[in-house]
Amino acid sequence: MKIAVDFDGTIVEHQYPQIGEEKLFAIETLKQIQKQGHQLILWTYRTGCELDGAIEFCRKRGLEFYAVNKNYPEEKYDETSPRKLEVDLYIDDRNFGGFVEWSKIWETFNTESLKNSEDNFLKKNKRSFWKRIFG
Repeated sequence: MKIAVDFDGTIVEHQYPQIGEEKLFAIETLKQIQKQGHQLILWTYRTGCELDGAIEFCRKRGLEFYAVNKNYPEEKYDETSPRKLEVDLYIDDRNFGGFVEWSKIWETFNTESLKNSEDNFLKKNKRSFWKRIFG
């Protein structure tokens, strides 16, 4: 999937134009989502040196984005173009109902790996009906 991720209020606490404290599990969750093969796009109101600061904040923590405020790295952006991105999902603190927290996002992206872990556990610990009853 292509996923647009907001910065202020989502990756960090909202302190614009400064950079707030990193939200708990934000960077690690995003890095794990990337490891699953998803493309992350930083989607933020920031521009200029404020945007550069946000990119560097993430880079220092090992998070690189596929693109920043555009659909793909080579896309030419001008100020007359809308910032609506062609993505599958937006992760943003301004969602209807507010931000769901990074732990819920982690659970959502890892339901398949959790299911596989449960299946493997059951296979390893599977005993026949009769052995469970009579030992």
